[in-house]
Amino acid sequence: MFNLITDINWEDTAAFAFFISCWIGYAQFAEHKTQSDKSLLAVTNHYRTQWMVEMIKRDNRSTDAIMIGNLQRSITFFANTSIFIVLGLVSMLGYHDRFAAVMSNIPFAHVDTAFTWEMKIFFLILIFVYSFFKYTWSLRQYNYAGIFMSSVPPHNECRNDIDALASKGGFLVGNAAKHFNNGLRAYYFGLAALAWFVHAYCFVAATAWVVYVTQRREYHSSTLANLSR
Repeated sequence: MFNLITDINWEDTAAFAFFISCWIGYAQFAEHKTQSDKSLLAVTNHYRTQWMVEMIKRDNRSTDAIMIGNLQRSITFFANTSIFIVLGLVSMLGYHDRFAAVMSNIPFAHVDTAFTWEMKIFFLILIFVYSFFKYTWSLRQYNYAGIFMSSVPPHNECRNDIDALASKGGFLVGNAAKHFNNGLRAYYFGLAALAWFVHAYCFVAATAWVVYVTQRREYHSSTLANLSR
């Protein structure tokens, strides 16, 4: 057991701690920004609520059903892809020797021991399993949104407050979008974790780059500026 512990160097430990801190810290930051209406998700949630208002006004809601179906298909693609990635990672557990031979030809690369290699693979598996659960929960939320839309009576027979109904439906599709966004974020950080197989410093650099790109797209993109007008 002691030999296994000594296989893990301090660079890998520090890089791993940096990665986890960035992911958790960014998730908390994103949650705060969403509540303060300063993110792409928060702005599009207003459009989702408006979508529900217009849906209630329509007697023929086939357009809304098609929209829900399109959103579900895109999420299903990512959920299926997560499973394929996990299966591929599991198969990689037996290829340490081949990978070590490739890494030994890269001057700055760090060649992992078999134990460290397996731990990194299992860590990646955990990331993409997490993304799978996020995608499937998002998919279920859209299913519930479809049920909700079907249960809303025609506009001229709607006795309940339209704004309350729209808010309820907007929350369902907004929550689905939130979990889909979390699944995509797991993909981004999972791609950063691939750099860990090269070197811990590459892992740190890739993590920082993912944080920069993600926050720029969600909070400083031209899309956000356009939708916020």
